[in-house]
Amino acid sequence: MTTVTEAPEARSRPGDGPAAQGSDFSRLSRRIAEAGLLRRRPGYYTLRLTLVGLAAVAGWAAFFTLGDSWWQLAVAGFLGLVFGQFALVAHDLAHRQVFSKRRASEVGGRIVGNLGIGMSYGWWMNKHTRHHANPNHEELDPDVNPDILVWSQDQARAAKGLPRFIGRHQAGIFFPLLTLEGFNLHVSSVRALREPHMKRRVLEGVLLFAHLGGYLAALFLVLPPGLAIAFLFLHQAVFGVYLGSIFAPNHKGMPMLTGEDRPDFLRRQVLTSRNVRGGRLTDVALGGLNYQIEHHLFPNMPSPHLRRAQRIVRDYCAELGISYHETGLIASWREALRHLHEVGAPLREKAATAA
Repeated sequence: MTTVTEAPEARSRPGDGPAAQGSDFSRLSRRIAEAGLLRRRPGYYTLRLTLVGLAAVAGWAAFFTLGDSWWQLAVAGFLGLVFGQFALVAHDLAHRQVFSKRRASEVGGRIVGNLGIGMSYGWWMNKHTRHHANPNHEELDPDVNPDILVWSQDQARAAKGLPRFIGRHQAGIFFPLLTLEGFNLHVSSVRALREPHMKRRVLEGVLLFAHLGGYLAALFLVLPPGLAIAFLFLHQAVFGVYLGSIFAPNHKGMPMLTGEDRPDFLRRQVLTSRNVRGGRLTDVALGGLNYQIEHHLFPNMPSPHLRRAQRIVRDYCAELGISYHETGLIASWREALRHLHEVGAPLREKAATAA
């Protein structure tokens, strides 16, 4: 397991907020603010929401126009990508990149997330907030819980049940598993309605079931059962693989933290995150999350500003001697898969010994 170590004076206490993030981050924050990169971009988000909405309208219009045709599988693939873009918009809404007010952000997030794609805004917001506070921390980041996959060799040694079975060969089946991620998001969203932290659960539930009911009714009323099932599985598979391909390169294979191993805010975010190089097309496809380091440092920064922020953050990290990792998209997947293979070694060794 790779860990991050810092001098005692560089560590932050549990519960430290933005005001207590240390002078290193404060100086960087001032540079970012002076560059005007925290200002809202209403015009950009108006255009982006309009284009994503039009893509959804076009996809569903094609669906109802084609009717009983195997060309519907092409529509399913297209709508899988559109759902991914909706998820990215919901992400920006949750971080208040679009609106400065919580109320507007929550309304928009529930419309896009719950009603638009069947993913609970409240459930995802709770989970994602904890991830941002402690990325790649084995005990504190819900994104590295060993519920199906294992993310460190310590987790592999302690694994039981499904993670123990899957973990041996998790690198090889990672992308096939992502075909189920869309279904997992829907199931987790419904299950979360019973969790005590969920706010506005009645509203969340009504919107979720409105989406699921309308979605399934459209499929099975317009298409024969066999084609409807094929559409359902292909649509959700593309959606899941697309989302996984966006989020997996961000942290997987980067240093893992555990116990009291908590560097200060700046280092905690930079050292556990990976940027993905690319041009404007990469920015659109990955929703700006290819600038994962900058996003984690300034989560409410509008995504079109992240490219400019990157130069400032990268130069600042060079000044402080902080490792700043960026790579190409394919290389990022390769690094993540290599990490998954390496951490599964104890499970393979155990299986070989038992045999």
